[in-house]
Amino acid sequence: METKSVGIREFRAGLAEFIDSKQPVAVTRHGQTVGIFIPTARPTQVDLQALRDAADKLEAVMSLSEDDVEAAVRDFDALRKGAARRRART
Repeated sequence: METKSVGIREFRAGLAEFIDSKQPVAVTRHGQTVGIFIPTARPTQVDLQALRDAADKLEAVMSLSEDDVEAAVRDFDALRKGAARRRART
């Protein structure tokens, strides 16, 4: 991605446009680069919902009792060993 170069006054005057852009901007003063502005993408509603869903799942896992966790580990081990046995047969 190409970086646009603008003077500090132009950058200050057009800041709102640069924020909405996806292109990085090299800010210059008297021809010397004094900074680089890299706009970040704003999260979409889909991104935000995915984060909320992940937080809900994490909260559900964190609230499991130690017995629930141990049962889940036992189930996982049994599935893993079963898969290993099936691979050994083929």
